[in-house]
Amino acid sequence: MFEHTFIGLDVHAVNVVGHALNPATGEIRTHTMASDPAVVLEWIHRLAPPVKVVYESGPSGFVLARYLRAADINCVVAASSKLLRAPGDRVKTDRRDARVLAEMLAVGSVTEVRIPDPDEEALRDLSRLRSGTAKDLAHARQHVNAILLRHGIRYPEATRWTKEHSRWLHRQHFKEPALQFTYEADVEQAELLAGHLARIDKQVTIVAAACRYTPVIEALMCLRGIQITTAFGLAVEIGDWTRFSGSSIGSYLGLVPSENSSGQSRHQGPITKAGNTYARKLLIEAAWQHRRPYARPGERLLRQLNHVGPATRIRALEGNHRLHRKWEVFDERHKMSVKANTAIARELAGWCWSLAAPLQQGERMNAA
Repeated sequence: MFEHTFIGLDVHAVNVVGHALNPATGEIRTHTMASDPAVVLEWIHRLAPPVKVVYESGPSGFVLARYLRAADINCVVAASSKLLRAPGDRVKTDRRDARVLAEMLAVGSVTEVRIPDPDEEALRDLSRLRSGTAKDLAHARQHVNAILLRHGIRYPEATRWTKEHSRWLHRQHFKEPALQFTYEADVEQAELLAGHLARIDKQVTIVAAACRYTPVIEALMCLRGIQITTAFGLAVEIGDWTRFSGSSIGSYLGLVPSENSSGQSRHQGPITKAGNTYARKLLIEAAWQHRRPYARPGERLLRQLNHVGPATRIRALEGNHRLHRKWEVFDERHKMSVKANTAIARELAGWCWSLAAPLQQGERMNAA
């Protein structure tokens, strides 16, 4: 039954704690070593083959997993949110963590994380750079607005952060030198971040036009609310869409209701918020656009539909009409907007899958 030596690794920046378990012989070996893939591989080679290795996903990334796989070692990365821990277990050490991983691997209780290749991870880092910069820019602009609000200064127009608004900001002055310095620094920070975000968006556009996910990005942009940065983020964050079905993609992104049922009692609560946080955020933001009036595609969508095949075009048009009709039904029922938008985002994830998965399946069949 047991044909492997199961190895759990607790990986840190400085060291790695390994726990090797052989269920057939009952042999247990524990070792602490430097956080160097070559050192880890050398220790693994001392153990009785065949071996299977697992470590927890985290800031250490996938370098060790790729190195071990390149050396023909069966290595998986465990989803940290799916690791089992006894409620009464109040002792946590590196050795215990490594042992728990080895034991879970031995009984087949590890939920594996998909390991991206370096090129895919680089695209993902670019997408997350854009997300982080956009968040920093929003905070910087909030600081500028807060200073003006505290001192009773209000911009007379409704639209902000235009060229005219920028000129207005530079005309504002305060008597106190310290306050003037703070204000100017906040305005400068907002302008620098806006320029930085524009450069990132330009790079995203260039990369998205000539990467492995270009067909998927072009298809996703046929849906309302999804433009180049959102499509790029969804494509690189999910990667292989064929792993899912139209119903399971929502669960992966944490857009399905949580549940607490026992016996005859069934209670559903807020969404699970499991899986990829960034991809879920992109879908939530895109779903709001489907609430806006819609009778036919606008100019942007018409241009985008010309870049995809007939099957993708028809499917995207069906999705846009369906999602808008769903919003109309929710509004007629006076459904709470936030809950309704989450339901739309869950269905939008399924429509995205229906566009992306066939393209990737077709590419694999052509490659074969």
